[in-house]
Amino acid sequence: MKYKALVLILVGLGVLAVMVLFIGPAKIEDAIKLADPWYLALAVILQFVTYGLWTLRWSINIQSVGLSIENRDLLPMLLVGLAVNNITPSARGGGEPVRGYILSKYTASSFEKAFATVIADRALDTIPFIVLSVITIIAAASHLNLPGYGLYSITIAVVVLVSGFLVLLYMAFNLEFGRKVSLWIARVIKRFSRKEHAHLEEKALKAIYDFQNSMRIMGKDKNVLIKGLGLSFLIWFLEILRVYIIFAAFNVDVSLLVIAEVFIISTLIGFIPLLPGGLGAVDGLMIILFSAAGIPPSTSAAATIIERLISFWMTTILGLISLPYFGAAAVEKVFKKGH
Repeated sequence: MKYKALVLILVGLGVLAVMVLFIGPAKIEDAIKLADPWYLALAVILQFVTYGLWTLRWSINIQSVGLSIENRDLLPMLLVGLAVNNITPSARGGGEPVRGYILSKYTASSFEKAFATVIADRALDTIPFIVLSVITIIAAASHLNLPGYGLYSITIAVVVLVSGFLVLLYMAFNLEFGRKVSLWIARVIKRFSRKEHAHLEEKALKAIYDFQNSMRIMGKDKNVLIKGLGLSFLIWFLEILRVYIIFAAFNVDVSLLVIAEVFIISTLIGFIPLLPGGLGAVDGLMIILFSAAGIPPSTSAAATIIERLISFWMTTILGLISLPYFGAAAVEKVFKKGH
């Protein structure tokens, strides 16, 4: 990990530390001591089930384009990608090229084909998130007592997310638009780079053609659309359920709807490319929103810290541990992402 990523992580931790000091470390510690360890263990198990479902969803895309790989090899690739997302301030997208790179090397396929499976995986993940975000905007107005600017901010964030998603889909399936974007990128690179880029435009067009061809194959596959979307909705439900179980460990009576609203809003904030994985911002917002929903601040902070230990820190550690499994080239790729 390069120094820039490390500094940003420390900034995020600093933001969280200020929040903890404001609430009172002793109060948070007392709340954590009251947590039921069996519920917390169930939350951890649920996170591992989610890893498995993420892997299964990605494998459906991979099989659709004719690539062959065992799920036991795919899981560590997924974890590496999630870890890179968490340590780079790139709107949770820094790990996707790394996933595509490792998959292409492991299956001896083109990067474009491998990367297309990753983009399709993110698309399948984004569709239910957009649905949940729209529901959240409607529900948050009555449940979370958010100020007007808060609702406006959430609405704008959802509009930006949907717009970006639609542009990406259009580029993935429209040949002419994809060609124009590829040529524009190639011209920008040639203008600002001092390196020689012979046949760059030709390579860019070939790359976008391979990428679009793979996307069209997956788009016509019913397994990708039906099973993939079904798994995506299930995954989001389990993620929300994990947070609900963590609060149950503290014997807090809070509705699943409130949990879902706070989780979706916080996830939206996590997409803003300021701090790695939204570290500090996501944690702080979750504490504030849960407190606004009537949960004591100390309990909100304790539950949020445990939730982030499971979903953020455990995932990051497992991903970094898995990285050497794919060799020095993959390690170097990740280190460059953190620059």
